[in-house]
Amino acid sequence: MSLFDDDKPAITRTERGLTISGTRITLYQIMDYIHANYPQHLIRHQFYLTDEQFNAAISYIDTHHEEVESEYQIVLRQAEEIQDYWKEQNKERIAHISKLPPKPEYLSAWKKLQARKTKRAAIIQ
Repeated sequence: MSLFDDDKPAITRTERGLTISGTRITLYQIMDYIHANYPQHLIRHQFYLTDEQFNAAISYIDTHHEEVESEYQIVLRQAEEIQDYWKEQNKERIAHISKLPPKPEYLSAWKKLQARKTKRAAIIQ
């Protein structure tokens, strides 16, 4: 593990997983951008990291690539499972909401939207 100047580890394991010390940023969040082929300077600026923090994170990822990648895949699967769970839980509620009439204050906007949808459907056919 790389160290900051005051001998604190740069990467620590928390309840959230591998985290950049002094932040709530996990290495898995950085991995999202790495897998999306973002340039490193944009990733660093996205999270407002110092050069030292970012270099420590990248160094840790490179050094422990198999471990970090394995944990990252687990995190992705868990996120997908959670998303699927909530989609299923909310399916009925969303269907119910979609059938409700618009609120009076939104009625004119709703009518314009329906007119545009009808016009667009006519153009497509």
